[in-house]
Parts: sequence; C-alpha cells; structure tokens
Amino acid sequence: MRAVGVAEYGGPEVLKLVEVPRPVTGPGQIRIRVYAATVNPGDTVLRTGHLDDVLRSGPLTPPYIPGMEAAGVVDEIGHEVQTDLRPGDRVMTVVMPIDPTGGAYAEYLVVAPDQVTRAPAGSTHAEAATLPMNGLTARLALDVLDLAPGETVAVTGAAGAVGGYAIQLAKVDGLRVIADAAPADSSLVADLGADQIVARGTGVGGRIRQWWPAGVAAVVDAALQGGEVVPALRDGGQIAAVRGWELHGAGNLGQDRGIEIREVFVPEYTHRRDKLDGLRVLAEDGKLALRLARTYPAEQAAAAHRALEAGGIRGRLVLTFD
Repeated sequence: MRAVGVAEYGGPEVLKLVEVPRPVTGPGQIRIRVYAATVNPGDTVLRTGHLDDVLRSGPLTPPYIPGMEAAGVVDEIGHEVQTDLRPGDRVMTVVMPIDPTGGAYAEYLVVAPDQVTRAPAGSTHAEAATLPMNGLTARLALDVLDLAPGETVAVTGAAGAVGGYAIQLAKVDGLRVIADAAPADSSLVADLGADQIVARGTGVGGRIRQWWPAGVAAVVDAALQGGEVVPALRDGGQIAAVRGWELHGAGNLGQDRGIEIREVFVPEYTHRRDKLDGLRVLAEDGKLALRLARTYPAEQAAAAHRALEAGGIRGRLVLTFD
C-alpha cells in the first residue's frame, strides 16, 4: 500500500511516498481504507525527530508514518469485534503514530473498535478527517476544566482548528466565550460563536480582563500564549494547557492566586468512542463546523507541511489517498 513515510528526520522534504505492507486485520481490530488524513502541527514533531526516543523503543521501524486522524471506509472487521459498523461504512478515526498500528498517512489503517465511529452524514472524507483529533482535543480541554453552565471561558488561537472547536463546544456546554482574533479573523470567530472578541498577541490577558473585570473562570490556550493569559483569570481560575504547553515567563504561574494548570493530553481520549461519536452528532446537528482549508494528493505531503509551517491556515490541510 502507499503511505507517506519518514526515513530520516528533517524538513518537509523528508516526507516521501513509499510502498509498505498492507496491515493485517487482527482479532479485535477494524481495518479502514483511508481516503483522507489531516495534516496537524503534531505531525511535524515526528517528522523533525522529537519522538525518536519513543519510536526507537517501540515495535515500529522506519519509514515512520505520521498522522493522527483520518477518514475512509471500513475495509475489514476482525474476529471478536463487537460493533455496529459494517464493511463499506464511511468512518473517521483517531490514531497515535507512536502506537504499533502507526500513523494515519497511509492507504490502510488497523484500529481498535473504540477508535473509530461513523463519519458525519453529508460530509466528504476530507471534511470528516478534520474532526477526530482536533475535536477531541477541544472536548478534553473543556472536560478537564469542568465548568458549570453560565461561566466564562477564554479561548486563544480561536481561529485555528482546536480553538474553533473549543468555542463551538463551549457554547454547546452553555458557557460564555471570549476569544482572540486578528482583524481579518474577527468575522470568522464571531460566526463560530464567540460572545466577545479581543485582539490576539502580546497583552491578550489584559485585554480579556478589561471585558471581564472579575476575571474569567478558565482559559483554553490553544495558541500557546503561556504567561500572557494569566492576567485574564480570576483567583482560583484554570488554564487548559494544550499540546505540551508551558507557562513561559509567567513568574510563579499564578500559584499565589490559586490558579490551576490542567494538562490536555489527547491520547487519553484515543479510545473514547463515546466522545468521538458525540462530536459526530454535533457536526450532523450543525453545531460543529468541519473546516477544510485545502486538500493535497498524498505525494504532495511535503508541500502540505510547508503550507502548514508558513502559517495563516484557517481550517485544516488534508492529504488524500484516492
């Protein structure tokens, strides 16, 4: 089968279309014929070698295959699988590229039944692929914060994939949302459901505090603003720390004010089919927008990574395996 692999670490140019054996469907597994795999910032971590120690200590061998979310159709169902899915059903899945089953940039994936659910009705493969990992990250961020309806949450990186889903899910949860945006993104962020918008960048915490003088209950820091968000919080507030984020330059991290940092580690939700299927339902109900920026044929993976790293993408870039 075709896959996009990394045989040596480096820039986007190291991504190569390769032929690798098609995975065998074992007992308790489902095989998916992948038609779309999303390009995410986390994929560059594997490509540049930051996961080398983990990969070398596991069962995988080069070329390593990046990718954390995909969509396609059920190809085969292994023995001992209890599922409502059938071969030919359109599905989406979330995977971890350091796991024995490998990453999503491949024509075929084998996954556990609790990693896969139906794709939202009416979506394309490329659209469906943008939901699992980014949606679960936002869902987990709000779950660890565990805010009561009516409370206020701030979201940084609101125009991005995780930030956008965080806004929409927060509104579903009955929260008030204040979000950051560049001038060109203000209309987009408003359409996603933000109740108030402030300018992004340096000083964002202070600008949020101007709108909520008592301080917000929590911040989902999808833009990795770190210490910049601390002034936005009320005493005893929380920060959902996304993607291994650290509070650089935050002094005592707000500890003298009782501020809590909640780590958001999306592998915790890799096998939470209930959460993934809940996202599907919300997408079908029009409460989550599937934001596809552009598709690239798999052989143009390097170009997709260059576009991602250039920044300014609104929505997600997707590799296709037609």
